[in-house]
This record gives sequence, structure tokens and C-alpha cells, in this order.
Amino acid sequence: MRHQLLVVFWLAVFSPGFGPTPVGAETGPANLTGTWGLQYMGSERPIKMTFVFKQEGEKLSGTFSGVGPMPPCPVTGAVKGNKVVFGWEMPGNRGTTQTVAFKGTIESATKMTGTVGSPFCGNGCTWTATRKSRKTRNSAVPSPTPGQSPKPRPRAQ
Repeated sequence: MRHQLLVVFWLAVFSPGFGPTPVGAETGPANLTGTWGLQYMGSERPIKMTFVFKQEGEKLSGTFSGVGPMPPCPVTGAVKGNKVVFGWEMPGNRGTTQTVAFKGTIESATKMTGTVGSPFCGNGCTWTATRKSRKTRNSAVPSPTPGQSPKPRPRAQ
């Protein structure tokens, strides 16, 4: 797991557009904690995936599911301003390891877009992700959107 985080960190540091945040830009990372539905166009049909993220500062962790018979897989990544990168390592051919990296832009609190390359898309594919829920499997109450106060719960009578 430590190796996966290191790989994603280096992808983030050396990816174009994922450098230092310009002066006057957003002061902190967006909070991606929650469940996201992601889709990209495969070679023959749309591929749908579900990501459950937990974000602590700029660090992103979680799981994904939804690609063929693969069991849920741990994901690591990073958020810097409105830029995001996340991915994982998976076994390749002849004992090699392949790194899957989704690079993107946080468009709003409920939408991200970006690209993914090999091994999913040889020449690169665009993806779109939409937030399904602010909840993760371990949280009971969704966090309020910045600037909003939590909604009061109805009292039992």
C-alpha cells in the first residue's frame, strides 16, 4: 500500500497541470469524501465504475469497484486545488505491475472530469464522475457543503 501511495504521489508531482497552485487560486483542496460514479468510453461500450473516497487534507484514499470480475480494489491519490489524481497498481503480464492513473479537474462539488490511459485506454480516454453521496460506508451523517449549516434532525414525538 505504501508503494501505491508513492507511485500516485509521483504521478501527481510530475503530471502537467498538477504543480503549485497559482496565487489567488482556491485556498484548500475540495473535499471529495463520498461515493462517486465514474464513466468512460471503453473500446466497445461505456465502462462504469464506483469510487468511495475518503479525503484527509490533500490525501485521497478509498476503493473502487465495477470493472469486470475484479474485487473492490484500494485506491490512493491526491487533491491539489481543483486538480485530482487517483489510481492503483495491478498485476500485468509476465509478473509486471501496471499503474492505473486517473487525472482530472474538479468541476464542482458534484462533478469531476479527466483522462485515464493505459492499461484501460491505450491512447487515453476521457472520463466523467458524478457524486452519488457524501457518505462513505463508515460515516453516518453527510458533511454539509462549505458555507451551509447542517440540517436539524426531526425530533421524535
